[in-house]
Amino acid sequence: MQGKGLITIVAIVLGLICLNELLPTWYASKIEKQATAIAGDNPEKYQKEIAKLSKDTLNLGFTKLYYTKAKDKEMKLGLDLKGGINVLLEINQRDLVNDLTNYSTNPVLIEALNKTDEAQKNSTKAYIDNFFEQFDAVNKAKGTNLKLADPEIFGNTTLTEVKYNTPDEQVKSIVKRKIDASVGTAFEVIRTRIDKLGAIQPNVQRVPGTARISVEMPGMKDIDKVKKMLQTSAKLQFWEVQQITEIAPYFQTLSTMVAAKGDSMGVAKNTNFANIIQGGKSMSPSAVGSVKLSDTAVVNKILNSKVAQSLRPANIKYTQFMWGYKPEATDTESLVLYAIRGNINQKAPVDGAVETANISYDELSRIVVDMQMDSKGAKEWKTLTEKNVGKPVAVTLDGRVYTAPNVVGAIPNGRTQISGNFSQEEAKELVDVLGAGKLPAGAKVVQATVVGPSLGQESIDAGLMSFMIAFAIIIVYIIFYYGGAGVYAVIAMVINLFYIFGIMDSGDFTLTLPGIAGIVLTMAVAVDTNVIIYERTKEELFLGKSILEAYKDGFKHALNAIIDGHTTTFLTAVVLFFFGTGPIKGFALTLMIGVAMTLFTSVLLSRVMIFSRLNKGKGLSVWTPATKNLFRNTWIDFIGKRKYAYIFSAVLTVACIISIATHGFKYGIDFTGGRNYVVRFDKDVKAEDVEDKLVALFKTEDGKNSSVEAKTFGSNNQLKISTDYLIEDESLKADQIIEQKLFEGLKSNLPAGTTLKDFKSADKEHAGIISSEKVGPSVADDIKIHGVYAVLGALGIIFIYILLRFRKWQFSLGAVAALFHDAVIILGAYSLLHKYMPFNMEINQDFIAAILTVLGYSINDTVIIFDRIREYLREKKSLTLAGLFDDSISSTLGRTFNTSFTTILVILAIFIFGGDNLRGFMFAMLIGIGFGTYSSIFVASAIAYDFLKKGKEEEVHGKSTSNKEVLASK
Repeated sequence: MQGKGLITIVAIVLGLICLNELLPTWYASKIEKQATAIAGDNPEKYQKEIAKLSKDTLNLGFTKLYYTKAKDKEMKLGLDLKGGINVLLEINQRDLVNDLTNYSTNPVLIEALNKTDEAQKNSTKAYIDNFFEQFDAVNKAKGTNLKLADPEIFGNTTLTEVKYNTPDEQVKSIVKRKIDASVGTAFEVIRTRIDKLGAIQPNVQRVPGTARISVEMPGMKDIDKVKKMLQTSAKLQFWEVQQITEIAPYFQTLSTMVAAKGDSMGVAKNTNFANIIQGGKSMSPSAVGSVKLSDTAVVNKILNSKVAQSLRPANIKYTQFMWGYKPEATDTESLVLYAIRGNINQKAPVDGAVETANISYDELSRIVVDMQMDSKGAKEWKTLTEKNVGKPVAVTLDGRVYTAPNVVGAIPNGRTQISGNFSQEEAKELVDVLGAGKLPAGAKVVQATVVGPSLGQESIDAGLMSFMIAFAIIIVYIIFYYGGAGVYAVIAMVINLFYIFGIMDSGDFTLTLPGIAGIVLTMAVAVDTNVIIYERTKEELFLGKSILEAYKDGFKHALNAIIDGHTTTFLTAVVLFFFGTGPIKGFALTLMIGVAMTLFTSVLLSRVMIFSRLNKGKGLSVWTPATKNLFRNTWIDFIGKRKYAYIFSAVLTVACIISIATHGFKYGIDFTGGRNYVVRFDKDVKAEDVEDKLVALFKTEDGKNSSVEAKTFGSNNQLKISTDYLIEDESLKADQIIEQKLFEGLKSNLPAGTTLKDFKSADKEHAGIISSEKVGPSVADDIKIHGVYAVLGALGIIFIYILLRFRKWQFSLGAVAALFHDAVIILGAYSLLHKYMPFNMEINQDFIAAILTVLGYSINDTVIIFDRIREYLREKKSLTLAGLFDDSISSTLGRTFNTSFTTILVILAIFIFGGDNLRGFMFAMLIGIGFGTYSSIFVASAIAYDFLKKGKEEEVHGKSTSNKEVLASK
């Protein structure tokens, strides 16, 4: 066999590389198991044992293994397998544009920014591209003829590269480059902050073409701390403070107006604003109010209302009302309100970066944070303090007042101090944030996923269980069906799996639960590859060829079908990878690696092993007594029965379309935006009762009920709770409000003594939230649009590939029609059954992955039949077209049955044992594989036949008929 030596060398080298990559994972796991065996559930003892065992080394001759280094190099596990936190941060690009325009107040600019904010909600374009479009539109509508290089736009001291005569296109290029650089700066700042959080194997990546940064931290539990650390822009500013004497007249007017027109401000008419604003027990001399924590939302509504804004006198037209950082030590139930002297562009007098920050203590031994400003900030700070001697100056961080002391004298050296009733931990967090540097703009969490460690371990157990069962099923079946050849198929499959895990580890890729599903599906692809080869070999043996010649011709004739099938599956995975997000990418990545390795192991390496045996004169069975003649003489008049299939498919398709139009779907938060919480209880609960309680709590400001759904998830003591309450509010505070309300609504179903902290971080010992997910509306739109693009892209690529490979548009039309048929039936099933099935049947990005996987499988099945039709078109010129199609389909029945049967068994194993999160995905796969097999025969082949025939042939059916020679003209 040509290339035998090269294939053997590549296999050995690849094997050694994978072994070297996987050894650290094995060794780290070995040490941790030893530590767990000694320490049990005691975390402190476990850490001591790990420290002790870390001193040991394992010398394998070619490498030495140390625990600490092995831990750094072990295979990365996704959140769904390890537990942890994943957030998608979005840098505020409006802030970046404002900064580049030096906070210009030009009305054209402001209107363009406002319109861009609205357009961005339903657009997948980059913010800055939308801004340029809106700026051109507003500029034209107003007839202002402003250039982007105008001093009131980008032609200012901030952008020295922009001159007065710089063309608009050049300005756009400069601005895009500056914004990209700012997002890059934000990325570095975020990465530095994560290092300070102490996360193990964090994964921080920029999302190409956007201002988003994806952060994954396996093992992290405190989501509030993480969100706070990541979202804080560290925008340290210093402002002049307006005191109560300036603000009191306005508050008096406002109090009268609230009593009369409170409903127009979003509060009750009888609201006593004067009492609320002085409701706290203690107030700083530089503050204008002290408000109970429970009343701060009411004060915000009033102060931010249009009525209140219109009542402002000239001296407080641009005043910003800011809350203190936290309650005072003397009054823990209220917050202090400050009036910060603003200006038309709300630019702080001092907005300097911090060079150094550290924890210190004042003369009363209270914890403070000492800072040294940079040179620019130091100059501005000196000017501000000189101007305000004897008056208060507020030190703010991200819109919160940390301290507002009176200035005793000018401070010339840029040194200052923040005091804020800090605990040691709070002070350290502040120092860490300041030390990591400030973000160039504000950041918000637009998507977040939290998986508890106990759920992660359960996912690992479920994934491994489904994996082992599926693998066992395949081994037993393929050896039962193909005998000795099946053993070689299993050996190739084991090597394939070894390569997949080794490549995943060496590429520093993250293994997820959908990734495991992709690997299991790869095993099905490997089975399919072996089935094609062995079925062709059996055909050659039945023609009377020797075992050696039969295998040679079997591999030779199977190659085209294998390449076509692998290519279409690979292309589908590529589309999934580029258009998918999160779990879909993990699934697509493992499928791509798996398909490539299957081609190498099942075709090339398997061939080397088989012919090494055959060339020594040894035999190798390709059947067992029970399977030798299965499907051998089977012949069915498929083309003659296609009209019945058309009627069946048409009725089913119409029924599905009617269901979709009338019942619709249950869309996941991936597509609608919202929050999901999986809550585990210590006893069974009724979803309907819980839903009724929560509906009463999740009401909007105007008293309307938000969407709330509670559904049993897996076992009867678990619920999946979804809501769109406060979905437009992506702040940390909104997350905390929802979790508080969720806790209140579920408290009666929780064990006595459960605290909010216990509820938010449930484990094996506590009932509560075991996973949560948040998707902002803008991200939901992106996921939805990308999902549509993925499906259309896959269909387009498949159509073009089939056209190029088979040279007839009729084959492409039949293939795409079959794929459309399969997709509609799956969608119809989800529309009909989502209310009744005891598992998740939402239309989300996982569902899109399932649809595309089914399309890949279906086209693979179709390609095998088309490939045989193409072969017979060349070799059997005497047949009628109907007879040729029937012969082609009948001759591939063995392959169709074996592949479909083993794939369905594999999917059933994952469906039953793979965990709750994968059931909806696998249910779509089950439907799709079944109908995909059916459509390859009765839709794709039938349509291709009808359009090839074009009415020129009188239909004559029968095995190997030769009544009419019509193919010569075709």
